[in-house]
Amino acid sequence: MTAINLNESSVRELNEKLQSGSSGDQFSVNNTVGKHALSVGLTSEINVEINGHVGYYCAGMNQQANIVINGNAGPGLAENMMSGEVRVTGNASQYAAATAHGGLLIIEGDASSRCGISMKGVNIVVGGNIGHMSAFMAQSGCLVVCGDAGDALGDSVYEAKIYVRGEVKSLGTDCIEKEMRDEHKKELKELLKQSNMNHKVEDFRRYGSARKLYNFDIDQVDEY
Repeated sequence: MTAINLNESSVRELNEKLQSGSSGDQFSVNNTVGKHALSVGLTSEINVEINGHVGYYCAGMNQQANIVINGNAGPGLAENMMSGEVRVTGNASQYAAATAHGGLLIIEGDASSRCGISMKGVNIVVGGNIGHMSAFMAQSGCLVVCGDAGDALGDSVYEAKIYVRGEVKSLGTDCIEKEMRDEHKKELKELLKQSNMNHKVEDFRRYGSARKLYNFDIDQVDEY
């Protein structure tokens, strides 16, 4: 285990060390005090444990790395993530996993607004609640919410799947409740298992696209 103290090393030095790591390497990052852009652009199967709260864009563009944040995360967590796993033991601010293409993001607490905005294949599991406009224009992947969802969930969603255990304040444009078929139950069960979330699949409902906005329709012009 390589320990990195941000009272002694700069963020640039931290990221250079992590980016040069080899598969299987283990790193511990301490004294984060909410600093921004920690552990970004990692491309190897390394393990990073961050002890403390982090600021903007932590774990951005992650590929293959396994990152655990023991604290809360600021805006843009795991933005444009490609693969690997990112886990936050606390809460996450707005637009977590924006435009992310793959991998698994786990937020054990709550997530703020626009969680999973324009997600493109990532799987997101939130142990608590999510804010408004989450999964806006979500294209593919899964958003699992073990708590409640705010206003305009799934607005203009494409083919992403949204599973919510609690209440949904309102659905966004072209987002509807959909049938939970066997393949969805199997997918959800696996995501809950991977995330260590102890909930019953039967307690969740599925939401997705009504597909009314896929092609321009003059009768739907007010919805665009």
